Amino acid sequence: MTIESVRRFFTQHAPDLDILELEQSTATVALAAEAHGVAPGQIAKTLSLRAGDAVVLVVARGDARLDNRKLKQAFGGRVKMLPAEEVADLTGHPVGGVCPFGLARPLPVYCDVSLRDFDVVMPAAGSTRSAVRIHPERLARLTGASWVDVCQAAAPADA
Repeated sequence: MTIESVRRFFTQHAPDLDILELEQSTATVALAAEAHGVAPGQIAKTLSLRAGDAVVLVVARGDARLDNRKLKQAFGGRVKMLPAEEVADLTGHPVGGVCPFGLARPLPVYCDVSLRDFDVVMPAAGSTRSAVRIHPERLARLTGASWVDVCQAAAPADA
């Protein structure tokens, strides 16, 4: 169970953080937001991408969409999503539970600037029923992430 690798990561690097485990699935942004009582944007989704020969993880706000032009500019060429089987093999986490913590192998992590819209974001924690509450800057520090701008601008909130 990959939540254990995340638990070990936090024990070593951030023992003050608690993994929140729920009975219901939090495998999608909508399910996670509803289960945790937060806005969909606060769910920090981790996307597994191939940029040329490299595999990278991009953590972005849950309601953000990737911008192909910005991706090409940031990573120097065409970027595509990895298939689910490859994601699980490379990260050690199932799709719906992918996070930048406790990875099966070291991968470069990038945090999209869209995360900075919130004081607290909630990435998954290695399973489809877990998450952690964390400040975006701390998430970036813990994972050695670089900040990038690879998402479309957020739509303005309805008044």
